[in-house]
Amino acid sequence: MRPGLIVTLCMVLLSGGCARADVAADLERIRLPAGFSIAVWARVPGARSLAVAPELGAVFVGTRDDRVFAVVDRDRDGAADEAFQVASGLKVPNGVAWRDGHLYVVEQHRLLRMPVAALPPDGPMRAEVLFDDLPDRRWHGWRYAAFGPDGALYVAVGAACNVCAPNGLEGSILRFDPETWTPTVHATGVRNSVGMDFHPLTGELFFTDNGADWMGDDAPNDELNHAPEPGLHFGFPYFGGGSHRTDDFAAQTPPADTRLPVIPFNAHVAALGLRFYTGARFPAAYRNDALVAQHGSWNRSVPDGYRVMRVRFDDAGRALAKEVFAEGWLVDGESWGRPVDVAVLWDGTLLVSDDANGAIYRIDYAAAP
Repeated sequence: MRPGLIVTLCMVLLSGGCARADVAADLERIRLPAGFSIAVWARVPGARSLAVAPELGAVFVGTRDDRVFAVVDRDRDGAADEAFQVASGLKVPNGVAWRDGHLYVVEQHRLLRMPVAALPPDGPMRAEVLFDDLPDRRWHGWRYAAFGPDGALYVAVGAACNVCAPNGLEGSILRFDPETWTPTVHATGVRNSVGMDFHPLTGELFFTDNGADWMGDDAPNDELNHAPEPGLHFGFPYFGGGSHRTDDFAAQTPPADTRLPVIPFNAHVAALGLRFYTGARFPAAYRNDALVAQHGSWNRSVPDGYRVMRVRFDDAGRALAKEVFAEGWLVDGESWGRPVDVAVLWDGTLLVSDDANGAIYRIDYAAAP
């Protein structure tokens, strides 16, 4: 921890209209299971990672530029009242997490902690630097963060390449001790994870990982991985994704403890944000299933992704199968939106961020009368 380093941050009130003007009309294209509906909840420029703070009636929003935002629903009626910037001048503050009255922000190169008693804050927000030695490289430099049931903060650190041998802390998921904020490596062989969560019943870590580029339209797979214990290896760079070996490392033997994904996704769909559904608003069958945002492909001749997937789990916490939950951001081979993260709101509805439109959507369920 570096208590002597204090970063003063500012708050700027946003005006509306950060998403494309016709985004509400575009949402009519979204296909959902019967009984579900979707609407714009808030407009936030470059909205990516989401961290829900129920005691504040707020959701913090990370971005890939230099800003962090908050969206507030003061009366918790499901409608966002205002959105405003709470931090600026940061370096790719994609990762956000909330715990015990503090906002944690993971920049490309460091971990910050900010006390938040009220929103908007009474004055400039002050940030404490907890760790400042993350790999400072832009390639796969947008971190993702989530607190585990052990109270530790887990942070994904991508490999700074397409296919290569990672250096130092790259290509891993780190566990930050909540007392010392010293990181240890929880998982290795991770190419680029931008989504993780802990199963509500088992407390075990699941995370998404993006497969390598330039290995073909239909290979390698994007992944949902299971890390029930520390020290496991998840294949990269020996595998580009799924069971697909990379040319550069084809002659090398992967580690003996290499784990393949529990659910392989289609190639290049860019599986990002992951949350287990723990609310009571959706039908009971959704409880403890995972929802995964697929940002959408760029390294594919026919685009794929641009949707939210559901992964079904059994009562023992085992992943069973995947299916489409929400789609329609891709129409006739052209995308108009790109889902990034998902989060369960305090009322049991589901939020979905979209950095292409600068929007956060809210998915609700109401059974037919």
